[in-house]
Amino acid sequence: MSKSERRIHNNKLRRQRQRRKNVLLFATTFLLVAALSFGINAIVSNAKSKTEAVEYKYYKSIIIERGDTLSTIASKYMGDNYRTVEEYVAELVKINGLRDDKIAAGNYLIIPYFSVEFIS
Repeated sequence: MSKSERRIHNNKLRRQRQRRKNVLLFATTFLLVAALSFGINAIVSNAKSKTEAVEYKYYKSIIIERGDTLSTIASKYMGDNYRTVEEYVAELVKINGLRDDKIAAGNYLIIPYFSVEFIS
């Protein structure tokens, strides 16, 4: 093989190696960009879903214990959704069909409460 043929052959090999490097660099860059975009999208969508909270009103039945009054029950169950104990007691009277605020031990009472749930 002559000197010029060897040089041509070496140049051909060098161009092939350079082409392989370029293809590998392009593929690596493409995969990295794709992985980052999917990762960022997952983080952003997950963060949005956790911030959406909805508060629902529920009702449950309790047994009135000896010594209970509507005020003590209100203090125990009303939470932050009512401004005053009197407002909660008024709702207890209304939903239980009571004529006044007198209750008796052993009877059942329907009480409202709130629960926060996250929507995804």
